[in-house]
Amino acid sequence: ANAAHHLAQGKFLYEVVLSDDSVKFPTDGNALSPEAEQRLAEFAQRLTAENQNVYLEIQGYTDSVGDETHNDQLGEARAEAVRRYLSRRGVALNRMSAISYGEESPVASNDTPEGRAQNRRVTIVVLA
Repeated sequence: ANAAHHLAQGKFLYEVVLSDDSVKFPTDGNALSPEAEQRLAEFAQRLTAENQNVYLEIQGYTDSVGDETHNDQLGEARAEAVRRYLSRRGVALNRMSAISYGEESPVASNDTPEGRAQNRRVTIVVLA
């Protein structure tokens, strides 16, 4: 993951985190909910309206359930699901990378169901 972190080097502009109640990923799943698709559609529209030359690093995360290899693959699948959706909404594929951080960098405790749900997320880092 450290090497992947250096894929998208540039000036940090802002980030969008998909982990609130409306867009959490199900346990062991990478399907986008209708709410997540709505948020991503709004984000893609905003990017198009801003018309800036930006690069998106789409970072997939998981909770700590399951082994590390599986979680790395699951994080990648979540990030890739977001990348594919944004592509269908007009964001150029060559302006995005999908990276998995698996269970690294939890934002909440993995000891509770609520904490694990918060850790099943995708972060979109927008770079100039």
